[in-house]
Amino acid sequence: MSTTQSERLRELLEPLVTSQGLDLEEIELDSVGRKRVLRVVVDSDTGADLDRIADVSRALSAKLDETNAMGEGEYTLEVGTPGAERPLTEHRHYIRATDRLVKFQLAEGGELVARILKVDDEGVDTEVPGVKGRKATARRLAFDDIVRARVQVEFSRKDNKKEEEA
Repeated sequence: MSTTQSERLRELLEPLVTSQGLDLEEIELDSVGRKRVLRVVVDSDTGADLDRIADVSRALSAKLDETNAMGEGEYTLEVGTPGAERPLTEHRHYIRATDRLVKFQLAEGGELVARILKVDDEGVDTEVPGVKGRKATARRLAFDDIVRARVQVEFSRKDNKKEEEA
């Protein structure tokens, strides 16, 4: 049996989120004075638009009220998706980050910024962008060699597909 409230909430809410076609990525319960905030982060392979977020939010709210899982006091429920610079902690996160630029903290020390091209059970194939006119290079990273990974925001990425068609 779960020992913390967050674990109990995860056990209660995860089947409901999954039934909505989403993955429950994170649950965070914060208390500031008398105010409590339950933050639920959901995602899927195809993303989660505002309609899906609203649907799951209503379902979670009803379940929490029905089971009294949050107790008698007032609380705020916030349901959203991972941020733009999300950390990659699960295999599915790496798959969803395919074709995205990622900053890797390596077990051997140092960092690497590269684009994920392909993900399999052992690791990721990446493309390290060329610097100062040099061509990009391929590099294979085993999951055991990755300490941390975080998606990077790109504001001015050139779309290679459009360039190839031109």
